Amino acid sequence: MFDSRRLRTFHEVVTTGSFTAAANSLGFTQPAVTQQIRALEREAGVLLFTRAGRRVVLTEAGHALARHSTVILRDMRHAQQQLQALARLRADRVRVCAFPSITATLIPETLAALLAEHPTLRVELHEAEPPESMRRLMAGECDIALSFSYPGAPADLPPEVAEDNLLEDSLVALLPSGHPLTRRRGVRLAALREARWVAGCPRCRAHFLTICAEAGFEPDIVFATDDNLALQSLVAAGVGIAVAPSLVLSFLNHRQVTGRVLEPHVRRRISAHVLREHEHLPAIETVLRGLRSAAAARGGC
Repeated sequence: MFDSRRLRTFHEVVTTGSFTAAANSLGFTQPAVTQQIRALEREAGVLLFTRAGRRVVLTEAGHALARHSTVILRDMRHAQQQLQALARLRADRVRVCAFPSITATLIPETLAALLAEHPTLRVELHEAEPPESMRRLMAGECDIALSFSYPGAPADLPPEVAEDNLLEDSLVALLPSGHPLTRRRGVRLAALREARWVAGCPRCRAHFLTICAEAGFEPDIVFATDDNLALQSLVAAGVGIAVAPSLVLSFLNHRQVTGRVLEPHVRRRISAHVLREHEHLPAIETVLRGLRSAAAARGGC
């Protein structure tokens, strides 16, 4: 069994290319790094490095250990993060990672209800678009990841993650007030083929290009932003029009912007994701119930 501290030192030498650089990175002395590597070689029973001038070169055995050390140290880091997460969850502290339009709508509604019923519960909110939120969940950096998906998108959910479908959210066209199509209840995407467009986040942008192609045109995208408030301001200023989730209508700040449902209806699915080994912990179950209740009030899944 290798000593984890020696394995980390070995990995740092491999990464930096020298004992001296590894010592500077780790805050050790160079002789201390040398001592750690010599002890690891005694544990392994083989030489891991040979000298090449001022640099060190991996032996064949060193290359083999380098491949394994990357995986071992990553798994150890993830294990430590998950154990820390369990400790937080048992203390009623839950970290939620969510995307902007849900943090401005479903999250506040959920937290208001939860805190009234569970005053000791503490929720820490982080903002990230999918798939970054899923990466954070898998890395142990959050406990619940809220994400969205569009019809036809590939299902790439890891087996260790449980999914809870919360809500289906229609897409709307954001138009500047006074636009002729604001007089209609719904807007056909094909009727906007000549418009200039402001596009949203990369995931939404990719889906937008797909539905435009299905409608028979390529949109003229003049600006792109991940910021919902900036998107509204750009539409209000006449820079272009945009497609956005209907949740945005709940915090539409510009009187000069009007939302109209796209026809035919296009929807995205909003889901909560947790690690299967955590989904029945009381703090997780409490927050998930709160999310389901808030989503149901909005006509959720």
